[in-house]
Amino acid sequence: MENRIDTKRLLIYLGFAFGIAWLSALVIYLTGGLANSPVLVEPLGLTLALVLMAGVYMWAPAAANVLTRLITGEGWKNAGLRLNIKRGWPYWLAAWFLPPLLTSLGAAIYFVLFPAHFDANLNTLREMLASTGQGAIDPWFVVISQVLLGILASPLLNGFFTFGEEFGWRAYMLPKLMPLGSRKAMLVSGIIWGAWHWPVIFMGYEYGLEYPGAPVVGPLLFLYIATLFGVFLSWVTLRGGSVWPAVIGHAAINGFAAIGSLFTIGEPNPLLGPLPVGVIGSLGWAVVAVLLFNRRGALEPAKETAVSMGIAPEQQDELAAA
Repeated sequence: MENRIDTKRLLIYLGFAFGIAWLSALVIYLTGGLANSPVLVEPLGLTLALVLMAGVYMWAPAAANVLTRLITGEGWKNAGLRLNIKRGWPYWLAAWFLPPLLTSLGAAIYFVLFPAHFDANLNTLREMLASTGQGAIDPWFVVISQVLLGILASPLLNGFFTFGEEFGWRAYMLPKLMPLGSRKAMLVSGIIWGAWHWPVIFMGYEYGLEYPGAPVVGPLLFLYIATLFGVFLSWVTLRGGSVWPAVIGHAAINGFAAIGSLFTIGEPNPLLGPLPVGVIGSLGWAVVAVLLFNRRGALEPAKETAVSMGIAPEQQDELAAA
C-alpha cells in the first residue's frame, strides 16, 4: 500500500455517501420536511421523514462503502469489522461510558452559566406528562429511567442505525485519509461528516428553525460539533483496531444527547446548549479533543489497525513521527 491518498476510491465513496443521503433529504423536503412529513403508521407516529432518515440517510455511508468496494474491486480484507476485544476492550468501554459523562459535563456547565434555564423541580416535564394524561407518573422516575436507558441500553439499541454511518465514515473514509497524518485525517473527516448532515440541519434537525442566524449558522456550527465527535470516534476506532467501538460510541452519543432537555425550562439558545450540539454543551467533548491532540501517541493507530482497516505498517511509523 502506497503512502498516498487513494483519491479515486475516496471520491467514489463520497459520491455515493452524499448522493444517496442528499437524494433522500430532497424527498423529505419535497414531502413536507421534517415538521410536516406524511404519517405512515398513525398509532406509532411513524413518518416518511423518520423512515427515510433511519433507513436511507443514516445507512448511505455503509452503502457507499459496499458499492465502492464492489465497483473498484477493493475486496473486504480491510473492512474493519474484526472485534479485537482482547486488545481493544479499553476503547470499547471508553466508547460506551464517556459520551454520557461528557454530555452531562457540558449540560452542567451550561446550567451553571444560565441557571434560569435549569428546571430543578422538573416542572416542564410535569406539565408535559399531565398534558398527555400521564400526570400520575413521577417525573423523577422518567428522568432516572431515561438516564439508565441512555447509559446501559442505547449503545446497543441505537447501534443498528449508527453502524450505517460508522461503517462508512470511520471504517472506510478515515483509513483513506490517514496518509494526511492522523490529526489532519480526523479534522478533514469531521468536517466532511458535518457537511453531510447539512440538508437535514437546514430543515431543522439539531437546532430547529428559529435560532439566531437561522438557517445558516446551525450548519456551520455543526462542522465544529461533528469534528469534536469525530475525533473521539476516530480515536476509539484507530486505537481499538475496529469500527465497533465507534458504532457503540456514536450510539451512546445519540442515546444520551437529549438528557439535558429534561432539566430545561424556557427557551435556551440551541447554539449554546444545554445539548452537546451547542458551543457550551459540547465543552466536555472539546476538552477531550484537545487532550487527545496534545498527548503524544494518543492518535497513533494500533498495530492491529493495519490488518483490520488497511493502514500499512510503514505508514504507521511515519504517522507516529508526524
